[in-house]
Amino acid sequence: MSEADFSDIAEMLKNPNVMYAWEYVFDDIDVLQWIKKNREYYKKYGLGYFLAVDKQSGKVVGQIALMPDVIDGREYYEVGYILKEKFWHNGYALEGAKAMIEYALNKLKLDNVIFEIRPENFTSRKVAEKCGAVVTGEFVKNVRGKNMKHLIYLLNLDNFIL
Repeated sequence: MSEADFSDIAEMLKNPNVMYAWEYVFDDIDVLQWIKKNREYYKKYGLGYFLAVDKQSGKVVGQIALMPDVIDGREYYEVGYILKEKFWHNGYALEGAKAMIEYALNKLKLDNVIFEIRPENFTSRKVAEKCGAVVTGEFVKNVRGKNMKHLIYLLNLDNFIL
């Protein structure tokens, strides 16, 4: 992603229905910072949130991530997904998550990945479960001064469901 993708990214991050689990929406400056942060992740790790594009139409449908994460001092690699609302329930999150998991397994040779998901985000939880991930813990993440409970879904890559 780059600043040229601002409108596609803003369509997701400024939509309260998309961002309900985060409990806030981004403004223009936040969107630009999001793009900048991901570009820094690309340089540092070769990972981050990447644009998800429909193979046939070429339209941006969302963002899919594989990125390093630290929870309670422990290092993980996290799979994430944020989709434009109009593309929900079409399998894009599952397809993107599986692509990131395959990359983690085949290219990075990781043993596991996690999904960190708010308990009430049942749709995201379903995606993680369809990949074979199971809840192994929880933690509280402070987001903009608010403590938010998250579940840790762990996927041992030898249990990955294609």
